[in-house]
Amino acid sequence: MKKYKLLFALLSFGLMNAQNNIEKKSNSLVFDGNIEFEKKDLELAEYKFRKAKAIDSLNYDAPYNLGNSLYENKLVNDAELMYKKALKINSSKENKFKAFHNLGNIYLQKEDYQNAVSAFRSALLNNPDDEETRYNYVLAKELLKKQNQNKDNNKDQKDQKDQKDQKDKNQDQKENEGENDKKDKDQKNKDGDKNPQESKKNQISPQQLKNLLEAMNKEEKKVQDKVNKKKFKGNPKSNKKDW
Repeated sequence: MKKYKLLFALLSFGLMNAQNNIEKKSNSLVFDGNIEFEKKDLELAEYKFRKAKAIDSLNYDAPYNLGNSLYENKLVNDAELMYKKALKINSSKENKFKAFHNLGNIYLQKEDYQNAVSAFRSALLNNPDDEETRYNYVLAKELLKKQNQNKDNNKDQKDQKDQKDQKDKNQDQKENEGENDKKDKDQKNKDGDKNPQESKKNQISPQQLKNLLEAMNKEEKKVQDKVNKKKFKGNPKSNKKDW
């Protein structure tokens, strides 16, 4: 039994010693990276921090400092990812405060004010006394408010435009229907006028009938006069008329 305990103790000591060596090596690389960062050699600093992160995935400073290097190099999306990785590692409130603060600054740059407000709020929960974070938090809230107002105004304008377009569409439809109804009505009236006109062509007006009767009477009188004149001159002709 004592032999097993001794072996277990030696194994634990060996693992602890190996872990300590990993942590030391990772921390040493972070230290070297910080020197390069101060010298503004961002590419070399990034290399040191990435190597430190690969050696010890539990080293908070490795992804956090890598995020700072990427941020300074204008690679904000990559920096955002590193800050989020750092926050997944169990660390002090001060470290969490810094990561959330930097995330808030990234979201401000991206005009993602909703996430900026959340990030600065989380930073203040870990360090409520930081004036810069408090200022950025208030600024992000105000920008978010204006952003939402603009969205509402744009939505109202779009709704008004849609309503106007629909109203114009309905009006055009009514006008088209009115024009079609008018055409149908005009066609019916035209057809209706055509039939009486055709009937009227086949009819004789009272005046025309009167004139015709007068003409016939005159012809009758002429004929009668002719007949009377013939009678006076001799024998009558057959009753065959002269017209």
